Amino acid sequence: MLLAGTVVADPGTVHDEGAIVIDGDRIAAVGPRAGLEDAYPDQPVREFDLLAPGLVGGHVHSVQSVGRGIADDTALLEWLFEHILPMEASLGAEEMRTAAELGYLELLESGTTTAIDHLSVRHAGEAFEAAIDLGIRGRLGKVLMDKRAPGGLQEDTDEALAETERLLRTYHGAADDRIKYAVTPRFAVSCTESCLRGAREIADRHEDVRIHTHASENHDEIETVEEDTGLRNIEWLDEVGLTGEDVVLAHCIHTNERERDILERTGTHVTYCPSSNMKLASGIAPIVDYLDRGIDVALGNDGPPCNNTLDPFTEMRQASLLQKVDRLDPEVTPAAVVFEMATLGGARAAGFDDVGALREGWKADVIALDTDVTRATPMYDPLSHLVFSAHGDDVTFTMVDGDVVYDEDFGGLQTGDAAAIRRRARRVADGLTE
Repeated sequence: MLLAGTVVADPGTVHDEGAIVIDGDRIAAVGPRAGLEDAYPDQPVREFDLLAPGLVGGHVHSVQSVGRGIADDTALLEWLFEHILPMEASLGAEEMRTAAELGYLELLESGTTTAIDHLSVRHAGEAFEAAIDLGIRGRLGKVLMDKRAPGGLQEDTDEALAETERLLRTYHGAADDRIKYAVTPRFAVSCTESCLRGAREIADRHEDVRIHTHASENHDEIETVEEDTGLRNIEWLDEVGLTGEDVVLAHCIHTNERERDILERTGTHVTYCPSSNMKLASGIAPIVDYLDRGIDVALGNDGPPCNNTLDPFTEMRQASLLQKVDRLDPEVTPAAVVFEMATLGGARAAGFDDVGALREGWKADVIALDTDVTRATPMYDPLSHLVFSAHGDDVTFTMVDGDVVYDEDFGGLQTGDAAAIRRRARRVADGLTE
């Protein structure tokens, strides 16, 4: 298949009259359309307005999708312990499957082809199955909570780690390596030292397994960790082994110089979630400083209850504008820098070394957008348009691993029944409100 249109191949490469040749699950070639049509004359051609690499959600909570809007205007720990965790605890296996499907549906419809997904304590296997069936690429993990957890979510430490091992052995490398595992402690507030050290031990026993958790999102969280351990949050995570190139820390808003040195020295990945951080009034992450230090920064939506959308284009815009306001500098976080966070930065964090750009030999994760809209008129710079003007509902085509999973020309979602997913999600939501 040859996909033709304006091609944004990566943050520094745009082909105004470009094309991408797909061969199986890989990109065979990318470049000027004329040359590729000559070189591949037998390929069927699809015409699009704007083509780009699939975006990478560096921190999402797919299974919180059914809680969209249930706890607006609430501070983080109250939001989490009084609303979101009880909601997660109330979901049975079928409801958890529906919640994950709803999250993945929104991601695929709006251009996210890879997600680092923080699931829940119970029924995590349902989300893995949903990810496999709907066709998204993911780094997923069951949540660990062995203290300060509401009824239905607190686990015995050994049992929690054993269940993690079971899920890892079942799903790591599933769907031809499209699905990979991340050991996923909720955060230091709700995990004992034994649990955190056990998470590191599991990751070390297996090849290409990552660790994904939250850190330093909120002042109350940081104070709680310091009361428990005598250390600041990042210092404590470093002490128990939860830093390093295989670790993804969501948020990292309130860090001091020592903690930033740890992130830089260990090569730990940070995921920036600007909309969530604004909505929960958690603060503004020092992203410009992280980038100046060479720390890899991914971009994430967090969960629908604290965002309330999984639209990656909204997140790119917020990511850039918030840093400009914080630094009072219009030159920081330009479009190319933010687009890298949403693509290659996220791919590095997720541990997929051949996604996040449209390059020969890389995985065929491709999205297409409609630009026949007022917001795209005129469009002098396609990269600027993607970061500052585009919306998720501009996406008309999503390909993962060379498979078309969403296509507006052929009814939308190709790997499931989108209308049925939404109907099931409304029924789950009705049960929650009752």
